Amino acid sequence: MQAEVRIERYADQGRCVAHIDGRVVFVRFALPGELVRIALDEPHDRDERFWTGEVIEVLEASEDRVEPAWPMAGPVAFGGGVGGADLVHVSLPGQIKWKAVTVSEQMSRLGHVDVTVPVERVPGDEESKGFNWRTRIEMIADEEGRPSMRRRGTHVRVPIDTMPLATRTLLGVADANHVWSGGFEPGSQIRLSVPEPRSSAPNNPSNYAILVNGEIIAGSRQLTEQATVAGHEFTYTVDANGFWQMHREAPVMLANHVIDLVRDELQGAVSAVIWDLYSGSGLFTLPLAALAAKRTHMLSVEGGSVAVKSQQRNLRALGLNDVDVRCSDVARALTRVPAHLSRPDVVVLDPPRAGAHAKVCRQIAAAGPRSIIYIACDPASLARDTATLAELGYTLADIRAYDIYPMTHHVETVALFRLA
Repeated sequence: MQAEVRIERYADQGRCVAHIDGRVVFVRFALPGELVRIALDEPHDRDERFWTGEVIEVLEASEDRVEPAWPMAGPVAFGGGVGGADLVHVSLPGQIKWKAVTVSEQMSRLGHVDVTVPVERVPGDEESKGFNWRTRIEMIADEEGRPSMRRRGTHVRVPIDTMPLATRTLLGVADANHVWSGGFEPGSQIRLSVPEPRSSAPNNPSNYAILVNGEIIAGSRQLTEQATVAGHEFTYTVDANGFWQMHREAPVMLANHVIDLVRDELQGAVSAVIWDLYSGSGLFTLPLAALAAKRTHMLSVEGGSVAVKSQQRNLRALGLNDVDVRCSDVARALTRVPAHLSRPDVVVLDPPRAGAHAKVCRQIAAAGPRSIIYIACDPASLARDTATLAELGYTLADIRAYDIYPMTHHVETVALFRLA
């Protein structure tokens, strides 16, 4: 079924809202104010609360619309559908506008806080037109063993011979190892992890990984990542198949902002107790332990055992011994905090997309920290937890967002809460 609709506003997941006979329709590859023809997804004849659909023709275009520079990620009707870049039809300024509105609206609707959230672009992204930023990519081998991506809503695997979102360093590794030539077992999961070289780092030609079904076929299992934070260079060993911030500059930007916030909140205190929750391989843990205060005592909690081992290795390499690193579910760990760490001055948390949830927010508030710094990759989850923290006596003191996922609807937000 096709329909002609007027697009009304931004929605979630890179979609916009329209109506057909009073029924809400979430439309992909649209922009507010546009008149478009859409194809509704199947099934659309049931009595659902809402329908979904995709643009097949633009009749009146928004000033923010551009021709997709990566057509394969655009609408199916125009030869696309592989996903991975759901805002590829939006200009870079339009993407910033989209994300700023989305975060602010979620904070208002779910967090009950009216705030304008600025979105900061990463240096270099405008010059690269929003491409060449991912240091990790994943693909699946098609029936002929070629790297491919699934076409949305189908089992069809579309072969690809490049990945425009990947960094130039990653693309160089892919070319050198003939990744695009194929030869993989059909159905295999293919992952490339390639740290971004830093100017002061010695060249390490094996500092990359190509994994097939989780097994290394080229490069190294243990990768070296580096970030300069507050003028100090930190080196991290991370697992090639584990989590690390994907944008080539995200670790640097986020860690510097977090350490600046923590230092401001500590106001020059000589000693401090800090919690770093959902701490991964220690992106924030290392600079917090080294730079926050002269005598910093830390609790670090992470659920992934591989990431915890990496973090412990990273701390030992710097001689940072006063960090209690726990491999545990965060809620469970917070029921057994040692007495000398039980009253944190500052809590830093970087939960998964679903957020921390009310239970963990209540556990944090019960410990009485003066400040909470929340790093969020999903504005709706942040907004829900904001409402919970407000009920527990915390006010939003600062919030800003970073566009570390260009060409997609995703955005990273950092919020500072203070005990009222």
